[in-house]
Parts: sequence; structure tokens; C-alpha cells
Amino acid sequence: MSTIKAHYRTCNLCEAMCGLEIQLENNEIQSIKGDKKDLFSKGFICPKATALQDIYTDPDRLKKPIKKVNGEWIEISWAAAYDLVANEIKKVQKKYGHDAVAAYQGNPTVHNIGSMLFSSDFLRALKTNNKYSASSVDQLPQQLAAQWMFGHIFTVPIPDINHTDYFLVLGANPLISNGSLMSAAGMPNRIKELQARGGKMVVVDPRKTKTAEIADQHIFIKPGKDVYFLAAIIHEFFEKKLIDINNLPEWMSGKKELQSFFIEFSPEKAEDICGVKKEIIEQTAVAFIAADKAVCYGRMGVSTQEYGTFCHWLINLINILSNNFDKQGGAMFPKAAVDVVSFISKKGTEHRYDRFRSRVRDLPETNGELPVAVLAEEMLTPGKNQIKAFICSSGNPVLSTPNGKQLNKALQGLDFMVSIDIYLNETSQQADVILPPATGFETEHYDLFFNNLAVSNVAKYSPPLFKPEVGMRYDWQIFKALTKRLKKKISLVEKLLIPFLKPSFMLNIGLNKGPYPINLKKLKNNPHGMDLGPLQPRMPGYLFTRDKKLHLAPALLVKQFKQLNLEHKSQELVLIGRRELRSNNSWMHNSYRLIKGKNRCTVLIHNEDAESRKIMEGDLVEVKSTKGSILLPAEITDIIMPGVVSIPHGYGHGDSGTKLDVANAHAGVSINDITDEGFLDTLSGNAAFSGVEVEVKKSIG
Repeated sequence: MSTIKAHYRTCNLCEAMCGLEIQLENNEIQSIKGDKKDLFSKGFICPKATALQDIYTDPDRLKKPIKKVNGEWIEISWAAAYDLVANEIKKVQKKYGHDAVAAYQGNPTVHNIGSMLFSSDFLRALKTNNKYSASSVDQLPQQLAAQWMFGHIFTVPIPDINHTDYFLVLGANPLISNGSLMSAAGMPNRIKELQARGGKMVVVDPRKTKTAEIADQHIFIKPGKDVYFLAAIIHEFFEKKLIDINNLPEWMSGKKELQSFFIEFSPEKAEDICGVKKEIIEQTAVAFIAADKAVCYGRMGVSTQEYGTFCHWLINLINILSNNFDKQGGAMFPKAAVDVVSFISKKGTEHRYDRFRSRVRDLPETNGELPVAVLAEEMLTPGKNQIKAFICSSGNPVLSTPNGKQLNKALQGLDFMVSIDIYLNETSQQADVILPPATGFETEHYDLFFNNLAVSNVAKYSPPLFKPEVGMRYDWQIFKALTKRLKKKISLVEKLLIPFLKPSFMLNIGLNKGPYPINLKKLKNNPHGMDLGPLQPRMPGYLFTRDKKLHLAPALLVKQFKQLNLEHKSQELVLIGRRELRSNNSWMHNSYRLIKGKNRCTVLIHNEDAESRKIMEGDLVEVKSTKGSILLPAEITDIIMPGVVSIPHGYGHGDSGTKLDVANAHAGVSINDITDEGFLDTLSGNAAFSGVEVEVKKSIG
């Protein structure tokens, strides 16, 4: 007799938090579709959701520990794997010191409650300063600006998209991402609702993205020059007396000196540098102020550039100065059921910057992490505290960090490496041991991080759909086992608590301590989630600075900003990245249904630039930087501005020798074989992928 049932969960493949309805018959998946009753996503999903099934059934997915012996992989027991990893780490640290071991956490970490809750204790047990993550190739400038202005690295203001009348978007493509550091499942519907109520969306981007196509206005801007556009907007606020800074509340500091910073940043000067006509800058400033409810939002394009931290500071200032901060329709702070901010540090993280520096290039840490752009050189450069061992968790930095070939070379020279990963990929293939955790449908899920970035206050718990196969381990079990072996002393309290320390147990504690009368049992009884209401004003009680003031002009930031060059530097062609709707990160390329179809790993080049180089549609072209060159097909278009080329992120499996299905995946090339590990945001050390100078020419032969 056939048994049919429905399972409801949140998709954990990106930040959107889309609700899924999974139909099963005899415990086999028949369909995955949007959950129309989900209180947050309301039935919306993107194509990536179906890949959860592909990951679960993927024959390439690792399920047991494997060890490299004479270049071949053999399966070993979990106990043997744990002991080997712990012993090798201890051996390296005894010989070279604690900092000789480095750890990297990839993007999937924040999408997994087990990794979020248990990896930090493991990292502390390593006692190393060499900690890295995907944050410094993604959002670190945005978080650093928040840390200096509001006192905590996780107090990132979110656009109240559900109520705004004027949505100014820079370097972001929310129609594809459904929000980034702004969880907003169903973004296409939210934009339609904005426009239906008479609102306007303006997109500023070097490429006419899918979001720009449906926007009310698209403004081309030169890559990496957003800071001049933003500063000119603020210049206009003051110059045209569109604002009165004296009306700002007393809990904001830095009001007196702020105006003088922007005197030189006139629209005329900005036009010469960023390529946006002065009339458009002036009109944008006036329209922003004239709107009843407006919000400025920037993401990857303004983070991964030379002036990323400046950009996010200016974005925050635009929202604050225009009286669109901490109010409906402006930039607001969610109030999540589990307050991650308080979990990290109720005292704030304002002081967590430049407490130590990288050994080779002398770059500052932020919140305990060093910029991943220095990782390879810390492995390759001899001397005290040279990295000799590496732990890579849920990441593929050979493809996702700048100058990936250099890192690949560095990994080959290590004394020991372990990957905690479900795939043999470009990075993990260099490991001595791979520890694969249960994943996806086998795990319980609660978005600890992204509920703190959501456009409305919601909470939802997803139980596991399937039990892991016998002999598999969860990521939290892996971290617990390794931590236990690395810690010299375990207190009596820890020994008593260890059997109870599971994600669900800790989640329930977090819910009980949170701002709502919710516990895990209540969430389990609400499989479509719980609506906790719209975003509400939280200031000044949500400030974590030492003086409990919002810092309009953080000292370190202002000091650097005053040195910003207003001279125009001519560049023939510059590179920007892009992300495809059907491809989250490199590991998603093992899903054939997502990657099938036309080759999407192409270089976008404007008609004029192609014509001057005698490049035709589909021609194989060489894209060259100071770090190397790659070959890929040309896609000639007018959706990108002249002087700019674009290559997607996450490709490059062709020469890896891994199991990834390169025959069907259009393996493509890695954009990070030509990005520069020396080209960084000056304050945060975040990789500056946007604005790398390149040459493009038709390939011969």
C-alpha cells in the first residue's frame, strides 16, 4: 500500500529562506515545490531548491572519512580519522607553534545550524590567530562599517522593502539573489508590490542585471567608483540644504565635523571619475529626499572593491541623514527569535579590529579573522609562524578566493591538511583526510544568522526529512569529537553537558532567552513558520558602542577617507563578476538539472569593445591580468557598459581531476585565476574583485 506524505522545510542553499513543500511516496521524493502556506516566502522558490534532492542522491557525495595513501583515497573509520587529524594538528603546533595551523570556513557554514553552533568551540581549541572565512571575499566591509557605527559586527541595517517608496540599489542583483545580507524570499513579488503602490526602484550597476531590467531606472557606473557617486549624493544633501543635520538625535555623534568631509565631492568631479552624469546624481539626491520612505542598499558590487568599507559607511549615512534610518520603509534592524548579536557579544565588537596582524603583509584582523587574500602567502613564505597545516570546512577557496592558482600551489606544500566537506573538489583534493558530514535533507534546520537579516520577523524550524545512513556523522558531531581531542582540559560542567549538547537543545535555549514567547516545541507545531511581525524601530537601545552613541564619523574610517584620491585614472578594460540564478557556488555544479543548457561561463563584453578588438559572438577570447590569463567564449551585449567585462563566479572544474560532472557542467574557467590577492579594500582587507584591470583579445589557434 502506497504511503504519501508532505514534508515542510526551509531551503538552506542561499539567504532567501524559501519555504518548501516536499511530497513523498513510500519515503521517496516525488516533487519539491514552494510552500504556499509559508508565512515568509508564500510559495516562492527559485530553481536551486530542486538541487537539494540532487545533493541527497548524488553518487559523488562522500559519506565516510577517506584518507590519501600514496595518492589514492581509502576509506577509514571515524575514530581513526579523528585521531589522525587531532594528532597531526598537535604535532604541527608542537613543532612550529599554534599559529602554524590555519582554519577556513566557507559560505555553507552560516546555512547550517550544526556548524554555526559547534565550529566556534573547535576554532578556540586550535588557539591560532590564523582564522579565515568567506566573509573577506564577500561582506566584511559591510560588517566593519556596522561595527564602527553601531558597535557590533552583526548589526547590519536591512532595507524595509515591504514598505519603502524609493529603493536605491547599488552593486546588487536581488532579483537573482532574493536578497543578500537582506533575506527576502520572493523578491520579484516584493518589487512588484513596491511599484504597484507607486514606489520606484533605481539600480546603479556597471551591468544591466535582471533586477535593473525591471527597475524604474538603471544607471551605469564604472566598477569600483561607487564611493564617488555616494559621496556626491551626500554633497548634494548639504549643498542644496536638503537636510538639517542639527535635527539628528543627540545619541548620534560626529554631526559637527561631518559636513566638511563632502565639500570636494561635487557631482561634477564625481562624473569624471564614476561615469555618472552630474545631472543624474543631482536628480537622485533630490528624489531620495523627496520620497516619503526611502532606503539605499548596496551589496557585493560595493563590498568587493577597493573602497568597500567607505561605500557601506556612506550608504548608512545616506539613510541616516535623510531621516530614513530605523523607521518604516527605511533601513531597519530585525528582531529575531534567537538574537545572534547577543550570543556573539552583548558588549559589542567595536574593539575587535587590528588586535593582531598577518605575518607577511601586516594586514589587520577583524573580529578574530584575517583577510583570506593573505592565506596563500602565509603558507608559502618561510619563517616563524608559517602555516604548515590547514583545516578547510565547507569551502572551496581555490575557486572562490583571489589568485586561486597561488593558493592551490600553497596547499601542495603543507605538512598536513584536512577538509570537512561532502565533495572531492579543487581544494579538498589536496587534503590528507576528508571528513564528510551528513547534509541537507538529513539535518534539522533553523536559520540562526539570516533571521537576523530578514525583511520581516519570522521563525521556522525544519526537522530532518531522512535519517543519515548508518555510519554517517553530522558536522556538529565532527566538531565535538575534534574539540574533545584537542582540548587539554575539560571541566566537570562540560563533561556533564556534552551528552545534551546538540543543535536542537541549544536552539531551544536560544529561543527561551529570546524576545518572544517561543520554544522549540511551538516551532515544531508551526511547520509553515511563525510570523513575528514587521520590522520595528530599535534605536537607540540597539547600539553596542562603548559610549552608547551612533558614530556618524568613526575615527579610523574618517582618517582614511580624507586621503581618498579625486584624480581620475584611465583604465581600458576592468573586470566584474556575476552570479547566475541556477548556480549558487561551485559545489552546486554537480547538479545536472541546474547546470544543463547553454554554457553560462562566458565573458560579457560591450559591442564597442568587441568591435575594436575584432571579436565576434562566441569567439574564444583570452582575458589577461597581472596574475594570469584564462580562455572563454565571448558574449557580446549592450547590457554591460563600455570598458567593462564580466565573468561568472564559481566555475573552473576543468583541470581539477575531481569527480565534479565536468562533461555536463560546462566546467568553464575560474575568474579567480586572474584576480589579484594584492588588490583589496584598504580598511577591511576584503578581496577587491570588482575593478581588476584586464586585457581582452581574440585567442589565436
